[in-house]
Amino acid sequence: MNNFWQNRSVFITGCTGLLGSWMTQELVERGAKVVGLVRDWTPQSRLFQMGLEKKIVTVYGRVEDLSILERIVNEYEVETVIHLAAQTIVGVANREPLSTFESNIKGTWNVLEACRRVGKVGRIIVASSDKAYGYQEFMPYSENNPLRGEHPYDVSKSCADLICHAYYKSYHLPVCVTRCGNFYGGGDLNFNRIVPDTICSTLRDRPVVIRSDGSYIRDYFYVRDGVFAYLHLAEQMDRPEILGEAFNFSNEIQISVLEIVRKILTLMDKEHLQPTILNQAHNEIEHQYLSAAKARQILNWSPVYSLEEGLKEAIAWYTDFLASKSSSDRQA
Repeated sequence: MNNFWQNRSVFITGCTGLLGSWMTQELVERGAKVVGLVRDWTPQSRLFQMGLEKKIVTVYGRVEDLSILERIVNEYEVETVIHLAAQTIVGVANREPLSTFESNIKGTWNVLEACRRVGKVGRIIVASSDKAYGYQEFMPYSENNPLRGEHPYDVSKSCADLICHAYYKSYHLPVCVTRCGNFYGGGDLNFNRIVPDTICSTLRDRPVVIRSDGSYIRDYFYVRDGVFAYLHLAEQMDRPEILGEAFNFSNEIQISVLEIVRKILTLMDKEHLQPTILNQAHNEIEHQYLSAAKARQILNWSPVYSLEEGLKEAIAWYTDFLASKSSSDRQA
Protein backbone atom coordinates (compact mmCIF):
# COMPACT_ATOMS: atom_id res chain seq x y z
CA MET A 1 0.00 0.00 0.00
CA ASN A 2 1.26 3.48 -0.87
CA ASN A 3 0.19 6.98 0.18
CA PHE A 4 -1.38 7.85 -3.18
CA TRP A 5 -4.87 8.30 -1.70
CA GLN A 6 -3.83 10.30 1.36
CA ASN A 7 -6.06 13.42 1.57
CA ARG A 8 -7.43 12.96 -1.96
CA SER A 9 -11.09 13.90 -2.40
CA VAL A 10 -12.94 10.87 -3.79
CA PHE A 11 -16.63 10.77 -4.71
CA ILE A 12 -18.22 7.30 -4.67
CA THR A 13 -21.71 6.68 -6.01
CA GLY A 14 -23.37 3.50 -4.82
CA CYS A 15 -21.37 3.44 -1.60
CA THR A 16 -23.98 1.32 0.22
CA GLY A 17 -23.68 -1.50 -2.31
CA LEU A 18 -21.45 -4.55 -2.18
CA LEU A 19 -18.48 -3.09 -4.04
CA GLY A 20 -19.19 0.44 -2.80
CA SER A 21 -19.01 -0.42 0.89
CA TRP A 22 -15.70 -2.26 0.51
CA MET A 23 -14.37 0.56 -1.70
CA THR A 24 -15.34 3.13 0.92
CA GLN A 25 -13.67 1.16 3.70
CA GLU A 26 -10.45 0.72 1.73
CA LEU A 27 -10.22 4.40 0.78
CA VAL A 28 -10.95 5.54 4.33
CA GLU A 29 -8.17 3.26 5.57
CA ARG A 30 -5.85 4.76 2.94
CA GLY A 31 -6.55 8.27 4.18
CA ALA A 32 -8.79 9.57 1.40
CA LYS A 33 -11.46 12.21 1.95
CA VAL A 34 -14.50 10.27 0.79
CA VAL A 35 -17.87 11.68 -0.24
CA GLY A 36 -20.55 9.01 -0.63
CA LEU A 37 -23.89 9.28 -2.40
CA VAL A 38 -26.64 7.31 -0.65
CA ARG A 39 -30.04 6.72 -2.23
CA ASP A 40 -31.71 4.63 0.50
CA TRP A 41 -31.06 4.04 4.17
CA THR A 42 -30.32 0.31 4.20
CA PRO A 43 -29.34 -0.55 7.78
CA GLN A 44 -27.90 -3.95 6.88
CA SER A 45 -25.44 -2.45 4.38
CA ARG A 46 -21.82 -2.84 5.43
CA LEU A 47 -21.50 0.93 5.15
CA PHE A 48 -23.74 1.33 8.19
CA GLN A 49 -22.84 -1.95 9.90
CA MET A 50 -19.18 -0.86 9.95
CA GLY A 51 -19.99 2.73 10.92
CA LEU A 52 -18.30 3.98 7.75
CA GLU A 53 -20.93 6.68 7.23
CA LYS A 54 -19.43 8.44 10.27
CA LYS A 55 -16.02 8.57 8.58
CA ILE A 56 -17.13 10.09 5.28
CA VAL A 57 -19.28 12.92 3.97
CA THR A 58 -22.67 11.34 3.26
CA VAL A 59 -25.00 12.98 0.77
CA TYR A 60 -28.51 11.61 0.25
CA GLY A 61 -29.69 11.68 -3.34
CA ARG A 62 -29.92 9.85 -6.64
CA VAL A 63 -27.67 9.69 -9.68
CA GLU A 64 -30.74 10.60 -11.74
CA ASP A 65 -30.49 14.12 -10.22
CA LEU A 66 -27.81 16.08 -12.08
CA SER A 67 -27.97 19.08 -9.73
CA ILE A 68 -26.97 17.00 -6.71
CA LEU A 69 -24.04 15.45 -8.56
CA GLU A 70 -22.86 18.83 -9.80
CA ARG A 71 -23.06 20.31 -6.31
CA ILE A 72 -21.05 17.43 -4.82
CA VAL A 73 -18.28 17.58 -7.43
CA ASN A 74 -18.01 21.36 -7.08
CA GLU A 75 -18.52 21.85 -3.34
CA TYR A 76 -16.19 19.06 -2.20
CA GLU A 77 -13.56 19.78 -4.89
CA VAL A 78 -13.68 16.18 -6.03
CA GLU A 79 -10.50 14.92 -7.70
CA THR A 80 -11.54 11.29 -8.30
CA VAL A 81 -14.98 9.87 -9.11
CA ILE A 82 -15.78 6.16 -8.79
CA HIS A 83 -19.22 5.61 -10.27
CA LEU A 84 -20.68 2.35 -8.96
CA ALA A 85 -24.37 3.22 -8.48
CA ALA A 86 -26.62 1.07 -10.66
CA GLN A 87 -29.59 -1.23 -10.70
CA THR A 88 -27.69 -4.52 -10.88
CA ILE A 89 -30.31 -7.26 -10.68
CA VAL A 90 -31.21 -8.90 -14.00
CA GLY A 91 -34.67 -9.97 -12.82
CA VAL A 92 -35.53 -6.45 -11.68
CA ALA A 93 -34.34 -5.10 -15.04
CA ASN A 94 -36.59 -7.54 -16.88
CA ARG A 95 -39.61 -6.46 -14.81
CA GLU A 96 -38.82 -2.72 -14.72
CA PRO A 97 -36.66 -1.77 -17.71
CA LEU A 98 -37.39 1.97 -17.53
CA SER A 99 -36.15 2.40 -13.96
CA THR A 100 -33.07 0.38 -14.88
CA PHE A 101 -32.40 2.63 -17.87
CA GLU A 102 -32.91 5.73 -15.70
CA SER A 103 -30.43 4.51 -13.11
CA ASN A 104 -27.82 2.90 -15.32
CA ILE A 105 -27.87 5.08 -18.45
CA LYS A 106 -29.09 8.48 -17.30
CA GLY A 107 -27.19 8.08 -14.04
CA THR A 108 -23.97 7.58 -15.98
CA TRP A 109 -24.41 10.57 -18.28
CA ASN A 110 -25.32 12.71 -15.28
CA VAL A 111 -22.11 11.76 -13.46
CA LEU A 112 -20.04 12.51 -16.56
CA GLU A 113 -21.89 15.74 -17.31
CA ALA A 114 -21.40 16.97 -13.72
CA CYS A 115 -17.67 16.34 -14.09
CA ARG A 116 -17.59 18.06 -17.48
CA ARG A 117 -19.41 21.14 -16.23
CA VAL A 118 -17.39 21.59 -13.06
CA GLY A 119 -14.03 20.55 -14.52
CA LYS A 120 -10.99 19.82 -12.35
CA VAL A 121 -11.86 16.12 -11.89
CA GLY A 122 -8.67 14.26 -12.69
CA ARG A 123 -9.88 10.67 -12.92
CA ILE A 124 -13.26 9.02 -13.38
CA ILE A 125 -13.88 5.28 -13.23
CA VAL A 126 -17.26 3.98 -14.39
CA ALA A 127 -18.34 0.47 -13.50
CA SER A 128 -19.68 -1.43 -16.46
CA SER A 129 -20.09 -5.20 -16.64
CA ASP A 130 -19.31 -8.26 -18.70
CA LYS A 131 -23.02 -8.13 -19.59
CA ALA A 132 -22.27 -5.11 -21.82
CA TYR A 133 -20.79 -7.49 -24.39
CA GLY A 134 -24.06 -9.34 -24.84
CA TYR A 135 -23.97 -12.55 -26.86
CA GLN A 136 -20.67 -13.23 -28.61
CA GLU A 137 -19.87 -16.19 -30.79
CA PHE A 138 -16.44 -16.72 -29.28
CA MET A 139 -15.27 -16.62 -25.67
CA PRO A 140 -13.67 -15.18 -23.63
CA TYR A 141 -14.77 -11.58 -23.99
CA SER A 142 -11.96 -9.17 -24.80
CA GLU A 143 -12.13 -5.39 -24.89
CA ASN A 144 -12.06 -5.54 -28.69
CA ASN A 145 -15.44 -7.28 -28.81
CA PRO A 146 -18.38 -5.08 -29.87
CA LEU A 147 -20.94 -4.09 -27.24
CA ARG A 148 -24.19 -5.75 -28.17
CA GLY A 149 -26.45 -6.14 -25.17
CA GLU A 150 -29.94 -7.38 -26.04
CA HIS A 151 -31.86 -7.64 -22.76
CA PRO A 152 -32.65 -4.64 -20.51
CA TYR A 153 -29.79 -4.93 -18.03
CA ASP A 154 -27.24 -5.80 -20.72
CA VAL A 155 -28.40 -2.91 -22.92
CA SER A 156 -28.14 -0.47 -20.03
CA LYS A 157 -24.49 -1.39 -19.59
CA SER A 158 -23.70 -1.30 -23.30
CA CYS A 159 -25.19 2.19 -23.50
CA ALA A 160 -23.36 3.46 -20.42
CA ASP A 161 -20.09 2.18 -21.88
CA LEU A 162 -20.64 4.03 -25.15
CA ILE A 163 -21.59 7.23 -23.34
CA CYS A 164 -18.27 7.10 -21.47
CA HIS A 165 -16.42 6.73 -24.76
CA ALA A 166 -18.32 9.69 -26.20
CA TYR A 167 -17.42 11.93 -23.25
CA TYR A 168 -13.77 10.98 -23.59
CA LYS A 169 -13.65 11.48 -27.36
CA SER A 170 -15.76 14.65 -27.50
CA TYR A 171 -14.78 16.42 -24.27
CA HIS A 172 -11.47 14.75 -23.31
CA LEU A 173 -12.97 13.72 -19.98
CA PRO A 174 -10.45 11.55 -18.09
CA VAL A 175 -12.61 8.43 -17.84
CA CYS A 176 -11.90 4.70 -17.83
CA VAL A 177 -14.43 1.87 -17.82
CA THR A 178 -14.18 -1.36 -15.84
CA ARG A 179 -15.87 -4.57 -16.93
CA CYS A 180 -16.01 -7.30 -14.33
CA GLY A 181 -17.98 -10.48 -13.90
CA ASN A 182 -20.25 -11.38 -11.00
CA PHE A 183 -18.96 -9.84 -7.78
CA TYR A 184 -19.34 -11.91 -4.64
CA GLY A 185 -18.27 -11.45 -1.03
CA GLY A 186 -19.39 -10.48 2.43
CA GLY A 187 -22.01 -7.78 2.49
CA ASP A 188 -23.95 -8.89 -0.57
CA LEU A 189 -27.52 -9.07 0.72
CA ASN A 190 -29.12 -9.76 -2.66
CA PHE A 191 -29.91 -13.37 -1.91
CA ASN A 192 -31.19 -14.06 -5.41
CA ARG A 193 -27.49 -14.17 -6.35
CA ILE A 194 -26.05 -17.64 -6.33
CA VAL A 195 -23.08 -17.19 -3.95
CA PRO A 196 -24.82 -15.55 -0.96
CA ASP A 197 -27.91 -17.71 -1.49
CA THR A 198 -25.85 -20.91 -1.50
CA ILE A 199 -23.85 -19.94 1.58
CA CYS A 200 -26.87 -18.82 3.60
CA SER A 201 -29.04 -21.77 2.54
CA THR A 202 -26.23 -24.13 3.50
CA LEU A 203 -25.73 -22.45 6.88
CA ARG A 204 -29.44 -23.10 7.48
CA ASP A 205 -28.99 -26.69 6.28
CA ARG A 206 -31.29 -26.18 3.31
CA PRO A 207 -30.58 -27.06 -0.33
CA VAL A 208 -29.97 -24.06 -2.59
CA VAL A 209 -32.38 -23.39 -5.46
CA ILE A 210 -30.82 -22.82 -8.92
CA ARG A 211 -33.05 -20.85 -11.32
CA SER A 212 -31.25 -22.04 -14.46
CA ASP A 213 -30.31 -25.59 -15.44
CA GLY A 214 -26.99 -25.11 -13.63
CA SER A 215 -24.85 -25.17 -16.78
CA TYR A 216 -24.60 -21.38 -17.22
CA ILE A 217 -20.96 -20.30 -17.08
CA ARG A 218 -20.15 -17.10 -15.25
CA ASP A 219 -17.12 -15.11 -14.19
CA TYR A 220 -17.03 -14.86 -10.38
CA PHE A 221 -14.83 -12.10 -8.99
CA TYR A 222 -14.14 -11.54 -5.30
CA VAL A 223 -15.21 -8.08 -4.17
CA ARG A 224 -11.92 -7.19 -2.48
CA ASP A 225 -10.05 -8.03 -5.67
CA GLY A 226 -12.48 -5.69 -7.39
CA VAL A 227 -11.58 -2.87 -5.01
CA PHE A 228 -7.86 -3.40 -5.52
CA ALA A 229 -8.32 -3.53 -9.30
CA TYR A 230 -10.25 -0.24 -9.42
CA LEU A 231 -7.73 1.55 -7.24
CA HIS A 232 -4.82 0.11 -9.20
CA LEU A 233 -6.38 1.45 -12.40
CA ALA A 234 -7.11 4.87 -10.86
CA GLU A 235 -3.53 5.24 -9.67
CA GLN A 236 -2.30 4.83 -13.26
CA MET A 237 -4.69 7.28 -14.88
CA ASP A 238 -2.00 9.93 -15.11
CA ARG A 239 -0.87 7.89 -18.15
CA PRO A 240 -2.63 9.56 -21.14
CA GLU A 241 -2.62 6.36 -23.19
CA ILE A 242 -5.05 4.56 -20.88
CA LEU A 243 -7.65 7.34 -20.69
CA GLY A 244 -10.84 6.50 -22.52
CA GLU A 245 -10.01 2.79 -22.34
CA ALA A 246 -12.06 -0.09 -20.97
CA PHE A 247 -10.47 -2.87 -18.92
CA ASN A 248 -11.72 -6.34 -18.07
CA PHE A 249 -10.85 -7.57 -14.60
CA SER A 250 -11.19 -11.27 -13.92
CA ASN A 251 -9.49 -14.24 -12.34
CA GLU A 252 -10.14 -15.92 -15.72
CA ILE A 253 -11.69 -19.05 -14.28
CA GLN A 254 -14.50 -20.66 -16.26
CA ILE A 255 -17.02 -22.20 -13.89
CA SER A 256 -20.67 -23.16 -14.14
CA VAL A 257 -23.35 -22.26 -11.62
CA LEU A 258 -23.61 -25.89 -10.53
CA GLU A 259 -19.84 -26.13 -10.10
CA ILE A 260 -19.60 -23.06 -7.88
CA VAL A 261 -22.50 -24.33 -5.76
CA ARG A 262 -20.72 -27.66 -5.30
CA LYS A 263 -17.43 -25.89 -4.51
CA ILE A 264 -19.17 -23.90 -1.75
CA LEU A 265 -20.82 -27.06 -0.39
CA THR A 266 -17.42 -28.76 -0.29
CA LEU A 267 -15.77 -25.83 1.51
CA MET A 268 -18.61 -25.91 4.06
CA ASP A 269 -18.54 -29.73 4.43
CA LYS A 270 -22.17 -29.98 3.30
CA GLU A 271 -21.91 -32.04 0.11
CA HIS A 272 -25.08 -33.94 1.10
CA LEU A 273 -27.21 -30.86 0.35
CA GLN A 274 -28.01 -31.45 -3.31
CA PRO A 275 -29.26 -28.28 -5.08
CA THR A 276 -32.77 -27.96 -6.49
CA ILE A 277 -32.62 -27.08 -10.19
CA LEU A 278 -35.64 -25.17 -11.54
CA ASN A 279 -34.45 -24.56 -15.12
CA GLN A 280 -36.59 -21.39 -15.28
CA ALA A 281 -34.05 -18.70 -16.21
CA HIS A 282 -34.81 -16.47 -19.19
CA ASN A 283 -33.37 -13.34 -20.84
CA GLU A 284 -29.90 -14.40 -19.76
CA ILE A 285 -26.83 -15.34 -21.78
CA GLU A 286 -25.70 -18.90 -21.11
CA HIS A 287 -21.92 -18.49 -21.26
CA GLN A 288 -20.01 -15.39 -20.15
CA TYR A 289 -16.41 -15.08 -19.08
CA LEU A 290 -13.65 -12.52 -19.53
CA SER A 291 -10.07 -12.23 -20.66
CA ALA A 292 -8.01 -9.95 -18.42
CA ALA A 293 -4.98 -10.01 -20.72
CA LYS A 294 -5.19 -6.26 -21.43
CA ALA A 295 -5.18 -5.35 -17.72
CA ARG A 296 -2.32 -7.77 -17.07
CA GLN A 297 -0.19 -6.41 -19.91
CA ILE A 298 -0.95 -2.66 -19.84
CA LEU A 299 -1.61 -2.15 -16.13
CA ASN A 300 0.62 -4.94 -14.79
CA TRP A 301 -2.40 -6.13 -12.81
CA SER A 302 -3.14 -9.53 -11.35
CA PRO A 303 -5.76 -10.75 -8.85
CA VAL A 304 -4.79 -11.19 -5.22
CA TYR A 305 -7.29 -13.90 -4.28
CA SER A 306 -7.93 -17.35 -5.66
CA LEU A 307 -11.57 -18.44 -5.97
CA GLU A 308 -11.23 -20.70 -2.92
CA GLU A 309 -9.68 -17.93 -0.81
CA GLY A 310 -12.43 -15.49 -1.74
CA LEU A 311 -15.17 -18.03 -1.03
CA LYS A 312 -13.66 -18.90 2.35
CA GLU A 313 -13.68 -15.23 3.38
CA ALA A 314 -17.25 -14.88 2.13
CA ILE A 315 -18.38 -17.97 4.05
CA ALA A 316 -16.78 -16.61 7.23
CA TRP A 317 -18.54 -13.25 6.78
CA TYR A 318 -22.00 -14.77 6.28
CA THR A 319 -21.47 -17.16 9.19
CA ASP A 320 -20.81 -14.21 11.49
CA PHE A 321 -23.62 -12.16 9.92
CA LEU A 322 -26.30 -14.82 10.39
CA ALA A 323 -25.11 -15.61 13.92
CA SER A 324 -25.30 -11.92 14.82
CA LYS A 325 -28.73 -11.59 13.18
CA SER A 326 -30.03 -14.64 15.02
CA SER A 327 -28.78 -13.25 18.32
CA SER A 328 -30.44 -9.88 17.65
CA ASP A 329 -33.72 -11.56 16.72
CA ARG A 330 -33.72 -13.55 19.97
CA GLN A 331 -33.07 -10.42 22.03
CA ALA A 332 -35.90 -8.60 20.24
